[in-house]
Amino acid sequence: MSGEVGVGKGLAVVPAPMSPVTGRGSLVREFAERTVGDRVIRLGSRTSPMAMYQAEDVAGRLRELSPVLDVAVIGIETSGDRWQGDLAELGGKGAFMKEIDRALVMGEIDAAVHCLKDVPGDVPLTAGTTFAAYLAREDVHDAVVWRVGSRYRRLADLPPGAAIGTSSVRRKAQLLRYRPDLHVDRIRGNVNTRLARLDSEQRFEALVLAYAGLRRIGMEGRIGEVLPLDAMCPAVGAGVIGVQCRDNDRGLVELLRLLDDATTRVHVRAERAMLHALQGHCNSPIAGHCTMTRDGQLSLIGMVFTREGGQFAYAHEWDSPSRPEELGGYVAAVLARKGARNIIRGIPH
Repeated sequence: MSGEVGVGKGLAVVPAPMSPVTGRGSLVREFAERTVGDRVIRLGSRTSPMAMYQAEDVAGRLRELSPVLDVAVIGIETSGDRWQGDLAELGGKGAFMKEIDRALVMGEIDAAVHCLKDVPGDVPLTAGTTFAAYLAREDVHDAVVWRVGSRYRRLADLPPGAAIGTSSVRRKAQLLRYRPDLHVDRIRGNVNTRLARLDSEQRFEALVLAYAGLRRIGMEGRIGEVLPLDAMCPAVGAGVIGVQCRDNDRGLVELLRLLDDATTRVHVRAERAMLHALQGHCNSPIAGHCTMTRDGQLSLIGMVFTREGGQFAYAHEWDSPSRPEELGGYVAAVLARKGARNIIRGIPH
């Protein structure tokens, strides 16, 4: 079965072949049958190539759990994808989610697949929904992609005034923190579109993009330089794909939990607790990265920047892995004492 279904205007189904069972055996098969039966599991996603890849990845993982599962990926074009201006005019990153959230709440899809760094932290999750699974975190680095024909190989080699493109206020602030002499400007569109514009328009010398995203769409060969984490602190939720569903759909919640990575969930809880406590908006350059130390402690770095990177607040704290929200809240409080909220209030929204 392909799982091909139609659910109305603006929603396009992308069928994909089933993957074989990966060895969890009859117990998982019986669990799948008991939790979701013979229903089609409809996964909603943005329609960009990267978003559809992510959704197909989740679909493939579900099919690998058991051959009884019938999964369909449903593309939903969002207002954020259609709009090429400043996202703040549409309400920020939430513009990538509201149509998908509506489809989920209305029952047009059963689950939504999100790149977690695009999920706003200053507003609560849509009522009646939950993130049932966070896939294991991928590489969190940002990377430089050079224009075809560029003679440069490192950002450090660029002359003053060279133009760099990015869609992220976080990346812009950190680029200008180290190289205030560069010209960093906004470029919107999905990654494939931005790469095409980089080569054809000759407007930018390079783009800064997520390493994991480039890998997902098979563009690793375009990566010219991977930026170290001490020069480019990641976004909250970087490298993480989250699967959101209705919290009263208990069978699907239980099934999706099989895809959940426990370590990633703990790290995400700490990072997003920090982000929520800071109450930053879509124009706030905020970075956060949680890891585990060799001795088993939870480590969280948080940073808040002015838009041009000239001022910033930095905090690095540790706590027990059983206390991710407490750690996130504490890092946010340390940042606030160092002026982070004043920085956020000073940025137009």
